[in-house]
Amino acid sequence: MDECLLEKFYQTWYHELIRWCSHMTGDMGLAEDLVQEAFLRAISHLPLLETLSEKQQRAWFYRTVKNLYLDRKRHERYETVAQTPPQSGQDMEEYAMIDWAQLLDSLPGDEGALFVMRYLEGYTSAELGEFFGLPPGTVRSRLSDARKHLKAALKVNLTPSVTAAERRPARTAFVPKF
Repeated sequence: MDECLLEKFYQTWYHELIRWCSHMTGDMGLAEDLVQEAFLRAISHLPLLETLSEKQQRAWFYRTVKNLYLDRKRHERYETVAQTPPQSGQDMEEYAMIDWAQLLDSLPGDEGALFVMRYLEGYTSAELGEFFGLPPGTVRSRLSDARKHLKAALKVNLTPSVTAAERRPARTAFVPKF
């Protein structure tokens, strides 16, 4: 008897509920989901539905669909939207390059430019000294400082631990290419 009653509900009200719910939500897919969920709930409430008149049964379905929709809307307010993860290795590489560029840009003075030119582009301390007008020993000292600052920054969420007093003015307008 229960299966026949559920079949009757489905035949009688499914399309009517879909039309009403899609008008209420503005989304046909969501309307179908909500109505299907209401029919699933009807399965567990069949003993109650058998005792109701046809008008009351119809009202139960409408109220159930509406309550399901309101519950969903209420929960949406508390859900956080997470950024979708990158879809390819290319995207991950781009994110990593942006992180490194920001990290190197945050280094004081010309440390970022020296670091890139020495460790990524392969220039020697003597060559960098000529470019920047510095003795090779000073270049090596600044590279050492840059490594220390990067190490400290990587330990604390990529935020360099350099105070304003430690910052030296840049001696060049060199911008590393990534």
